[in-house]
Amino acid sequence: MTVAPHEVVIDARAAGMRLDLFLARHLGSGLNSAAPSRAEIQRLIVAGEVTVNGRRGKSSARLRLHDEVRMQSLPPRETSLRPEALPLEILFEDNDFLVVNKASGMTVHPAGGKNSGTLVNALLHHCPSLEGIGGERRPGIVHRLDKDTSGALVVAKNSLAMQRLAAQFKERSVTKEYLALVWGKMNSNEGVVDRPIGRHRSDRKRMSSVRFSSRSRDAVTEWRVEDVFPLIGDGQQTGWVSLLRLKPRTGRTHQIRVHLADMGYPLVGDRVYGHKRKTASQKGSSPAYVTDFPRQVLHAEKLGIHHPRSGAAMEFCAPLPDDIRGLLRWLNEQRPGLEKSREIREGLT
Repeated sequence: MTVAPHEVVIDARAAGMRLDLFLARHLGSGLNSAAPSRAEIQRLIVAGEVTVNGRRGKSSARLRLHDEVRMQSLPPRETSLRPEALPLEILFEDNDFLVVNKASGMTVHPAGGKNSGTLVNALLHHCPSLEGIGGERRPGIVHRLDKDTSGALVVAKNSLAMQRLAAQFKERSVTKEYLALVWGKMNSNEGVVDRPIGRHRSDRKRMSSVRFSSRSRDAVTEWRVEDVFPLIGDGQQTGWVSLLRLKPRTGRTHQIRVHLADMGYPLVGDRVYGHKRKTASQKGSSPAYVTDFPRQVLHAEKLGIHHPRSGAAMEFCAPLPDDIRGLLRWLNEQRPGLEKSREIREGLT
């Protein structure tokens, strides 16, 4: 991986921590996908690229108050990933970065034995110079979207862009807006969810803001209702679904999905966080078009960053994919005797 030189002075909160654990937490690894992995941090330490007060550090060394920790950089390491000529919808590109509208169903980077068909494979074909920028398994990847979440995603094309874009995500200066369709009707038109998120205490593959293990991290999500649709099944109304606009202030794993599900409004199509709530909440028979939608209805519509070289403010908008567009159009047309939503009608024509 390539990590820009980084220096930090140990304060009272970090005093007593192991060097490797401190670096992992300080750089935001774990729940923050833009940070170097624990393995990459270990590699830096073993290679002598981390010093404490000017001396080569050891992973197990306990840090003391006012210690000066410096992380150097390692040369890029070749990756075994193969470029693949996969479709890419590019919203913007220059010499420093590009923004793609990631398709639903595409994993961002290889993991768990999956080494092909990912966004990274497609990016390496489109831009071979990405190899070595960032982690070995995720070259150029600054942040992630879930496999079944579509929308705007930024990719760094050089080390300078990687460093500065990752810093923007860490400092929370990036703005993000998502559209989501959820089960139910909200009690108000807007609100803020402020609940820490951590690994579920009994299911390590899930996250939770209610039943998490001892370690959690702050997570804040703003939301606003864009539209509400009645569900009609067997000739009667069986429930509601709501279209929300969400602005996550933090970037935790599955943050939007977890916050909404734990509020009691899981995403339509979310098989991990929403299935039990959906079946328990709907009266009668809801339309199969909604209940059987094949993926979570979540789309990263807008992304605002500052250009990594010039500092200019930039915003990118990813058009809704056809599947979500078609679902919203169908819901709008099912309103019985009600005026069609002007915003939805204009947005889908």
